[in-house]
Amino acid sequence: MAVKDRVAIVTGAGAGIGEAIAKLLASHGARVVINDIFEDRCERVAEEIRQTGHDAMAAVGGVSDREAVSAMMRRTADRFGKIDILVNNAGIGKNRGLMKLSDEEWNAVLDVNLKGVFVCSQTAAGYMRAQQYGRIVNISSRAWLGWYTQANYAASKGGVVSLTRTLALELAKYNITANAVCPGMVETAMGRGQNPPEIMERLMKAQPMGRLGQPEEIAWAILYFASDEAWYVTGQTLFVCGGKSLFATPDLG
Repeated sequence: MAVKDRVAIVTGAGAGIGEAIAKLLASHGARVVINDIFEDRCERVAEEIRQTGHDAMAAVGGVSDREAVSAMMRRTADRFGKIDILVNNAGIGKNRGLMKLSDEEWNAVLDVNLKGVFVCSQTAAGYMRAQQYGRIVNISSRAWLGWYTQANYAASKGGVVSLTRTLALELAKYNITANAVCPGMVETAMGRGQNPPEIMERLMKAQPMGRLGQPEEIAWAILYFASDEAWYVTGQTLFVCGGKSLFATPDLG
């Protein structure tokens, strides 16, 4: 798919799904900016991409920090001359039952998962509008349909879907598309770290395909939305969840 010589920023790309997205985009010829809050992770992924003969730059900073985001976008434009693709992947989870969820846990998740998408998208859109081209791909989650102990996470990811639709409407006249991908349970440290082993066993029984997804399986969906072939696709939400979005399961709490 056509992303050759496009410039892509991938947030939260220091590990997991974000790392897989960055490497897949690079393997198809995109020049990639690796964003994460951990410098060592940024540098590792960027260096691994460079070792494959592709161009990559590390950019450390939080996605809800407007000054850090603005600086990252300026550095990207200064080095590569443009910003074609933004993948809003950075996210955190702080699972807790509704009656035990604190204001701090609510605010922390909404700040990264929803405000971060807004700040990065708004900033990148300024560059994309000027060049009359852009692809914004937001990582939501199957959890936006609702899930036990995930009031803050589900609300943040539902907000991402709604924000994506609004971005698509407002930016279409500038040839900028905005789409969302909703992963199900994926084989990452974050995915496994949110649930103890006994809950993971029960969750696997509720998976129609009976397994966790792999980061690379999510990355292929992002590659499509980021490509030139997806010119006429905007405002859409694609579930990559092994069928989990098709039905609800009994209370696992």
